[in-house]
Amino acid sequence: MDNPTLFFRRRRAKDSSATSVAVIGLGRFGGALATELVRSGTEVLGIDTDEDVVQSLNGVLTHVVRADSTKEVALEQLGVTQFDRVVVGIGSDIQASILTTSLLKRMGVRSIWAKAISEQHGLILEQLGIEHVIFPEADMGRRVAHLVRGAMLDYVEFDRDLVVAKTVAPGAIVGKTLEQAAVRRRYGVTIVKVRSADGEWRAAGASSVISAGDLLIVIGPVEATERFAALL
Repeated sequence: MDNPTLFFRRRRAKDSSATSVAVIGLGRFGGALATELVRSGTEVLGIDTDEDVVQSLNGVLTHVVRADSTKEVALEQLGVTQFDRVVVGIGSDIQASILTTSLLKRMGVRSIWAKAISEQHGLILEQLGIEHVIFPEADMGRRVAHLVRGAMLDYVEFDRDLVVAKTVAPGAIVGKTLEQAAVRRRYGVTIVKVRSADGEWRAAGASSVISAGDLLIVIGPVEATERFAALL
């Protein structure tokens, strides 16, 4: 670590939101995550072993430091236990990922999110007691697969059989109110938001009339949502 006397002391958030996050590993995933957290107003400490990576994010993140996260003394000096959450974004070096995560658990970090690059990697992280194991490549692959093969404009999977999708209003319900269309009964999905030509999203109700070209936010099981989005 460049400065062994460097300490960060953060106060934990009193609610469930995170006001401070340490991101360890600033590759494509970790770097993008850390940058987006800063943009949303979160205080971020970025840690990486690559000096070029650290320099590229200097002035972008709240704090960014070159350090070896597999060394407990480095993590202690950086005060990672004082952050509301810690994300381990190390992917290419599985050994470093596991060692870092294990150290964080031993140090008493309460909320750890860790990236996994394979099922085996994820299984080890889960066995270490990590509740939030992230599979960014696999998750993105599944998401894009649903978009490619269907008529949905966007797709977010919340569980194995629960998704939220954005789609264009199918012709089968155009000109009808949601009560008349009986979307939930006929198609097994629920329309929660409608965006008309004026560009504003509005809560969907029984009296909402669907027009051609309206955008819909739909929630439901995967297959039912895909079938609904594919209606003519």
